Amino acid sequence: MKEINGRKQGVASPCAACKLLRRRCAEDCVFAPYFPADEPQKFASVHKVFGASNVNKMLQELPVHQRGDAVSSMVYEANARVRDPVYGCVGAISSLQHQIDVLQTQLAMAQAEVVQLRMRQFSTMSNRPTTTKSPENGSPPPLPISPTKSSFNMDMVVDEASIEESLWSC
Repeated sequence: MKEINGRKQGVASPCAACKLLRRRCAEDCVFAPYFPADEPQKFASVHKVFGASNVNKMLQELPVHQRGDAVSSMVYEANARVRDPVYGCVGAISSLQHQIDVLQTQLAMAQAEVVQLRMRQFSTMSNRPTTTKSPENGSPPPLPISPTKSSFNMDMVVDEASIEESLWSC
């Protein structure tokens, strides 16, 4: 038997939407391509949050090539709303934004520590006493170490104002 939209032709295997709504699944069912019978939870959560009638209207108003993305978006929003009925996706996004802020602060602090360690290392290198000609071997004294791009790099800049701002933006 041929398969069309995940359903065998000739066999009345309703899609997940029609099964949940307890209705006969027509050949031109708008839900069938996006809510296959083997994924009933997908439509159940969308139906619980948006309602079958609203989902049907949304899908019919969209061009066919955009419906798959719309269904994915609805499923994501519905699952987020089921997990967190008050904030839904906004709660998840807010939580992720907070994590980004914390990680950016930690990164800035680590970069500042690296700069501080490099400065300390540079200052200990430049404070070494220079010696005059050594009488044993007659060689000239070593040249003092000067800051060059290869030995010391101050390209990292830590903006303390942005660190403080991100700390208080939570």
